[in-house]
Amino acid sequence: MSDMRVKTCVLGAVSTNCFLVYHDTTKEAVIIDPADNAHYILNKCSELGISPRAVLLTHGHFDHIMAAEDLRRTFHIKIYASETEDAMLADGGLNMSGSWGGMQTSFHADVLLKDGDELDLIGFCWKVIETPGHTSGSVCYYVPGEEVVFAGDTLFCESYGRTDLPTGSSSQIVDSIINKVFHLPDDTMVYPGHGETTTIGHEKQSNPIAFYR
Repeated sequence: MSDMRVKTCVLGAVSTNCFLVYHDTTKEAVIIDPADNAHYILNKCSELGISPRAVLLTHGHFDHIMAAEDLRRTFHIKIYASETEDAMLADGGLNMSGSWGGMQTSFHADVLLKDGDELDLIGFCWKVIETPGHTSGSVCYYVPGEEVVFAGDTLFCESYGRTDLPTGSSSQIVDSIINKVFHLPDDTMVYPGHGETTTIGHEKQSNPIAFYR
């Protein structure tokens, strides 16, 4: 039986999925895309009895990053993000944190990632897959031993991320999904940045982007 547990917290103005991923034995955790409510996440970690060891960001839009700095300071942990996306994290205009009625935020990640990097976190191997399109520095985090991928706003259940925001590209997101994400095993569970979970096999059959193959 798997030792990985995933707790989904839907937070913020646009219902962002923040994932608390933890090892059921050690209770060590990573926080993926902490959205905008550090207080809620802190309480949920306490409730679950888990100890965060890292914050992983799939991309730099405001609705995925607003609580990251508070969590970094509180738990004394590092923020991981694509080396391409660090410029967006540091620019409140690009990450749109000031334009949606919230407080503008800017910071740098502690660990900058590139395609193919492998992370050893909380007892699992995480593979970094660069998936530009929603933003130029979007990444997915694939855990092959658990057959799960955290897809951010690249791939949704029967949909995919918008490309009309800063650094977005429709041609890149098509290429990223078809030539990278769809190459994962069909039974891989997909945890997207918004909406319901799905599988790679289902998306290859039902996602409109599949017609570009």
